[in-house]
Amino acid sequence: MPYQIFFISLGCAKNQVNCEQMMATVQHAGNDIVLSPEGADVAVVNTCGFLASACEEAIDNILEMAALKQEGKLKKIIVTGCMAQRYKDDVLHELPEVDAVLGTGSYGDIALAIDEVMGAQALRPCHMGDIHHCEQGGARILSTPPWYAYLRIAEGCDNCCAYCIIPRLRGRYRSRPMAELLTEAGELAAAGVKELIVIAQDITRYGTDLNGEHQLAALLRELCRLDFHWIRLHYLYPDDITDELIDTIAQEEKIVPYLDIPIQHCNDAILKAMNRRDTKESIRKTFRDLRERIPGLVLRTSIIAGLPGEGEAEFEELCDFLREEKIERAGVFPFSPEEGTKAAAMEHVPTEEARRRTELLVDVQSDIIDAYNDSVLGDVREVLCEGWSEEAQAYAGRSYAESVDIDGKIYFSANRDIMAGEFVNVRLTGTMDGELTGEEAE
Repeated sequence: MPYQIFFISLGCAKNQVNCEQMMATVQHAGNDIVLSPEGADVAVVNTCGFLASACEEAIDNILEMAALKQEGKLKKIIVTGCMAQRYKDDVLHELPEVDAVLGTGSYGDIALAIDEVMGAQALRPCHMGDIHHCEQGGARILSTPPWYAYLRIAEGCDNCCAYCIIPRLRGRYRSRPMAELLTEAGELAAAGVKELIVIAQDITRYGTDLNGEHQLAALLRELCRLDFHWIRLHYLYPDDITDELIDTIAQEEKIVPYLDIPIQHCNDAILKAMNRRDTKESIRKTFRDLRERIPGLVLRTSIIAGLPGEGEAEFEELCDFLREEKIERAGVFPFSPEEGTKAAAMEHVPTEEARRRTELLVDVQSDIIDAYNDSVLGDVREVLCEGWSEEAQAYAGRSYAESVDIDGKIYFSANRDIMAGEFVNVRLTGTMDGELTGEEAE
């Protein structure tokens, strides 16, 4: 008799890919994937553990499942992912409702863990495999809308930024073989995926661990041969962006001119203390080279307010940098001293002050976004329609300048029915709460 399995995936797109692989593994083992935890045999909570706030979200979801279990509406709970890897003992000891824990090196054990918790002996297993050598590929059940999908090209990270726990959760940087990636991408294209989103913690380093050479540009040229309409890139560390990569992005029409380049800060002393390999001038030069060589480029970055060493002068320097560089998209976060990181032991600004600075940076960035939106009014953009918005009473979609989940939408009208997944030429005519509006161009 097959078991009924419910999945929750939290955190980043890389985590979502792991969840898709687990769903395929579970289904291949003869079990059924269900859309509600009520009445399920097992709920699998795939957690994020990058920040304390992510762990809190994970715990909230686990407790929600625990309430269903107590009510007799759910039999077992399995916790997987980054929080499980980071705090396995705490999960087992502090959350007795959890029946099994799987670390980030043991996603492939999910079917076995289900059998263990559902068996006659009702074991409470803890699977913590080698995070540096675990399998990355495998079949997936896509959980995204049919028009886009993620292609994770590497696992782990070797950058070892002082504020970041990811290398301890995901292991060393490991590129997937190009042939394996092209096979998987070909299957996604054949399934009708129109937007391929290439992801890893650092895609610019792709291939360097295989033969010492940067291979991202070569991989992208091969991906462009497949039947995708758009290819989008997340995340590129600035110090590894090569001339070959810039030329490839500029020359390949399928690669959208949208690059997510996390810089975190601009002050040289702070960057050095955080084990970043950039300087303010090197970041400026990278941005300048990219904008000069890639027409219509839209940049996204991540900024951390309140990093160790950030006084008022360093903070003002960061604000001025954003105003000068006019980065179109930016996520701004307060520094979180994460247990087990070097930065956590450094002197840093108080939490409330970090939050205050975050709010000020958001205000700076809002002005930049508003100016950018004003500058594109009247333009005609190709928009991928993602359906009808009841709230806006308009179609909602994204152009090349908006990525999934992290950027805004473009809301537009049309004199015909538009299907989700259809590309539409939209004339941008206005803004609404910081997001662009328009109408189908004739």
